[in-house]
Formats: sequence, C-alpha cells, structure tokens
Amino acid sequence: MSSIAEKQENQKQVYTLNELEKRKVVEHNALIQSVAKMQKTALKMFELAVSCIDTENLPENNTVYLSKKELFSFFEVSSSSKHSQFKEAIEFMQKQAYFKIKSNKKLGIEYESIVPIPYVKWNDYNDEVTIQFSEHIMPYLINLKSEFTQYKISELQKLNSKYSIILYRWLSMNYNQYEHYSNKGGRRAEQVESYRNPQISIRELREMTDTVEEYQKMSHFTTWVLEKPLEEINDHTSFNVAYDKVKKGRSVDSIVFHITKKRRADDNSYKLEDKTNQEAKAEKEANEDRLYAKAMKSKYTKLLLENFLLSPYEMTDPAIMAGLQKNVYPKYDELKTLRGLEGVKKHLSYVREKQEPYSKGNIAKYLKKAIEQYLPTVKRQDID
Repeated sequence: MSSIAEKQENQKQVYTLNELEKRKVVEHNALIQSVAKMQKTALKMFELAVSCIDTENLPENNTVYLSKKELFSFFEVSSSSKHSQFKEAIEFMQKQAYFKIKSNKKLGIEYESIVPIPYVKWNDYNDEVTIQFSEHIMPYLINLKSEFTQYKISELQKLNSKYSIILYRWLSMNYNQYEHYSNKGGRRAEQVESYRNPQISIRELREMTDTVEEYQKMSHFTTWVLEKPLEEINDHTSFNVAYDKVKKGRSVDSIVFHITKKRRADDNSYKLEDKTNQEAKAEKEANEDRLYAKAMKSKYTKLLLENFLLSPYEMTDPAIMAGLQKNVYPKYDELKTLRGLEGVKKHLSYVREKQEPYSKGNIAKYLKKAIEQYLPTVKRQDID
C-alpha cells in the first residue's frame, strides 16, 4: 500500500494509505541516532507524517495533510475511544515530545532540542488532519545529499513498542550502508560486514532509547529494550536480527547485532509459469534439504557448537547449514586427513579465539575463508 494524493478544490494533497508499501520515510542519520523523547504513538505519527514529504516537491509551509480515517487504520485503532486517544497523542507530541539531536561540529559537539510537529489541526466535520513540521526539523527531512536513511513506512505499522521503532530505524541506517558499500565499493570487506553486524555500546544504546534512568538491572534492559523489540522486528519487518553481548570484565559493555534480510517472493510472476524455472528451484531446494540433513548429523556441527562458532539459532537456517556442509566440511575432512580430528579441534579453537564480531553475520563464509587460509600452511609444513 502507498499514498495516493487526492487533489481537492483548494489544491491540498490529502494523503491516504491505500498503497502503503510504496511510501518511504527518509531522514538524516543524525535524526535516526537522536534521542526521541516521546511515546510510541507520537513517534509513529511523526514517521507517518514524514512519509508524506516529497523531497522533490516540498510541501508548502512545511505542511502535509493526512486522512483521519486512514490514520486510524494505520494505527489499527477501532475502539470508540479512538478520537480521544488521537487527541491525547497529539497533545503529548506538542507539549512534551521532542528530539534531542547531537551533532559533531568543527568547534565541538552541538545539541539541539526540537519539537518536530508544533501545529496539528483537525475537526469533527471532515476527514482531514493538518500537520505542520517545525522549520528546525525540516533540514533533517529534506537536505539529504548524504548520510540519510530510508525505509518503508509499512515496516513500522505493526511495531507496538517505542524501542522496536527506535531499533528498527537504527538497524535500517546500518543495513542501508551495508547495501550501499556492497554495491558501490569504497570500503574494506570487514568494514562492509560491520554495517551488517553493527556494534553499539550499552551507554549509547541507553541514550538512544532514552533508558539511561530506566531498566537498571541488565536482565530487565535485555528483556524490554532488546529481546521483545527484536521479536517484533523479526515478526513484522523485512529484517531477521540476532545479537550478542560483548563483555568487558564481568559487565556487558556493548551489543553486536546481526542483520539479515528476509527472502521476498519473486516479483517476476511470469517465472511462476516457467516450468524449467520451477524445476530448477525445486531441485535447488531438494539439494539444500539434503545438505541440511547431512550437516545436522555431522561431527563438525557438534564441534562448532562446542566452540561457540555456531548457535542453535543458526542451526535452524537451512541455507547456513547447507553452506557449511557444501563449502566448509569437505575442507575439514582434508585437515582431518592431514592432522587428525585433534587438528580440526585445534583449528576451530584458534578461529574462535581470533573471531571478530562482524563475522557472525555470515558464519559459513567466515569459516570457509579461515580454513582456506589455513590448509595451504599445513600442506607446506608437510612438504618441508
């Protein structure tokens, strides 16, 4: 679903959500990383309003017009109290909600506190909601020559936690950079992988989620700011996200996220009628199933688990396990022939000791590279 602009007699464009899938939010990265001092509903309303901005045809007076009916539909509000809920959310947004933005300037760090939507108007006799953005927030929404992030507004529709929305925006910012540099180049391989496996300190994560004074027990923070939000993101967006805690001493110092994109159905519907394509797809799936079954029984899978190089979560992914069985385990067989099973164990122990956090996003590729680099050394030692 995306927006259809309905031209009225007064030339206002009242945006509805009949084609939401095509509507995108585009924001400067500084805004993505800012502290959103607002409730979930206010934040979603702001994001929805941003998706109405056409950066090539800027709104007059920084004003957009939403359909009230579609606004309720977006929030999936059907109760008799929806009007009062809507009113409360708007009043909170105008009186209390703001973004705290931190920017690095030549003379030092600069802070801005911006009330993003100071003016909203609606009435009881038509479907129109008028939303006017602050002039101070507009540069973060329209001056987007570099360092910006975009994502579909539909991705946020079913996220019911403020922390889910904040994390999704930040994860999108990083994954966008991963896709950009993967396609355009300009970064080393490990830098590119680090965008898909971004790391953030607990201090920065608490600041971004506005939980510096909340969830002081790490177990509570983990539950409400990490696990439950990521469960929502995994269930309702195009991302699958896992995470690892990085400790410094006995305390958790930072979090490393591992982002993958879910596979989407092929848009080329004509291929569904292509018998050859269907047969090739079926053969590929059957082959993957065979490799997956074989990998699950392999002694090397057990060794990877024992060395914490593979997680139970990754074992549920047929593509990962098939990749290990096809591209990695045969090389472990080679090493076993040269050095015995103990040689394989020593290699895996070394790999675990030297493993970088970014590698976990593509463990099969990482392990393949590690064994390919090690085998020639073993073979040279045998010749010498």
